[in-house]
Amino acid sequence: MTGFWRQALAVAGRDLVGEIRSGEVLLVTAPFGGVALLLIPMAIGTDRPLLARIGPGMYWVVVLLFGILVALRRSAAESPSQRDQLGLLGIDPAARFTGQGLANTALLGLYAGVLAPVAVALYDPDLAGWWWMALVLPLTVAGVALLATVAGRLVAALDSGPALVPLLVAPLAVPLLLGATQALEGLRLGESILGWLLLLAAVDLALAVAGVLGARPLEEAAR
Repeated sequence: MTGFWRQALAVAGRDLVGEIRSGEVLLVTAPFGGVALLLIPMAIGTDRPLLARIGPGMYWVVVLLFGILVALRRSAAESPSQRDQLGLLGIDPAARFTGQGLANTALLGLYAGVLAPVAVALYDPDLAGWWWMALVLPLTVAGVALLATVAGRLVAALDSGPALVPLLVAPLAVPLLLGATQALEGLRLGESILGWLLLLAAVDLALAVAGVLGARPLEEAAR
């Protein structure tokens, strides 16, 4: 294992330990996500065919919105003194971004996994081809985590970062939401979803490359 990956895993472990201590995802965010999924059927009524049709889309919207808040909160929780300490320890900024991305991906994967049975119970969607979720879910979760990690680094680097986050997140989140929802719709209709999986993978790769290449300039701007 190279020094880069040792550093990245050390950062990821630190962030995950911090989450275990705070319990923010399971104790706070996951219940709010479940309530958000519950409010939609209450607003629409008991039209079960309609609920089954829109259920997967609503699930992905909640995962996207609350997931970005979770990852952004974890990325922004790092204080300037902590960043300076990591710099003095010789932690590569790209390794720090990678570690934060890995930790955020693990947290959002847990969050999405907790919400999935809630969505199935509330919306009773068509579960045809459900095993494809083993690919769709990790690709979507990784994209959301990387997007929020990039946004969090911008918040730390720019004084106007918080104001820019919606402008950054909204357009880049569209292909993730489109790929995830259309993949499930394709499974329901018995169509190939390879194109949507490739779209999700391409977005993940683009965000990972952008985050790694921009890690050092953003860290220098934050000082």
